[in-house]
Amino acid sequence: MSLPAAKGDVAVTKGDVVIAGQFKTRAAPAAVVPLAPAPRKRIDFGAIATAVGQNVIPPVVVLAILLGIWQVAFSGPDSSLPPPSEVWAQSRDLIVNPFFEFGSQDIGLGWRVIVSLERVAYGFGLAAVLGVLIGALIGQSVWAMRGLDPIFQVLRTVPPLAWLPLSLAAFLDSRPSAIFVIFITSIWPVIINTAVGIRNIPQDYRNVAKVLRLNQVEFFFKIMIPAAAPYIFSGLRIGVGLSWLAIVAAEMLTGGVGIGFFIWDAWNSSRLTDIIVALVYIGLVGFMLDKLVSFVGRTVTRGAAVN
Repeated sequence: MSLPAAKGDVAVTKGDVVIAGQFKTRAAPAAVVPLAPAPRKRIDFGAIATAVGQNVIPPVVVLAILLGIWQVAFSGPDSSLPPPSEVWAQSRDLIVNPFFEFGSQDIGLGWRVIVSLERVAYGFGLAAVLGVLIGALIGQSVWAMRGLDPIFQVLRTVPPLAWLPLSLAAFLDSRPSAIFVIFITSIWPVIINTAVGIRNIPQDYRNVAKVLRLNQVEFFFKIMIPAAAPYIFSGLRIGVGLSWLAIVAAEMLTGGVGIGFFIWDAWNSSRLTDIIVALVYIGLVGFMLDKLVSFVGRTVTRGAAVN
């Protein structure tokens, strides 16, 4: 039996069930409105020109002024150093074609830089890995800091070349000796900066690790390394610069085909213009290494790297 609906209601009967409700007009179907296409990103040439003007033009102007002063100061017949014009005239091949190869020892500066960079990669890579691990231990353990920190503070003051005779006596070969000198020179800033970063981890992070019951390995990779990353990359930037300094000095004494030995050989042959070109190569490569580590640090830490 069907019950009548209240006034103003509409009763709809389905078999023995009555559904009463307010009368409503049937809504029209919703129309699909397409989204407007995303605006294309336009190249802001004004911003590019401003960035170039701020970052490129001032160094170029200063460099031109310095080259002009150098040219005027050493253009006389009694000058002890060659002017820029003479450097270009005598060492043009080294500048224009850095990758020539006319023999085992007669190669361009580009190949010599690659040989030196290979040694830096081995020594600095090992220093980076061990430096982070030892620095984490010192920063996490009070007893490790008290026992190791004084020793490290003493060893880090030893000049790089002072380690070379001992490394030659130990390895009996110039290649591993040079790599060891790079390692022992660049590891100290990595250790110190990593330890400082670990000690500065906020206590809230440590409390979260306890709540999540992270083991030591998980705590190391998920808490310690991300929190101390800005300090770690600051140490790596210092370390890579020291590595490049150490390899050039070590190669001057150990020989080979690296950029350091080229400078020493050019000095023995009185080729001052070649030495000047090699110094420019060394400075540019060191600058690029520093910028590379800085870029990786900003990418990993999302711009939070400590300068």
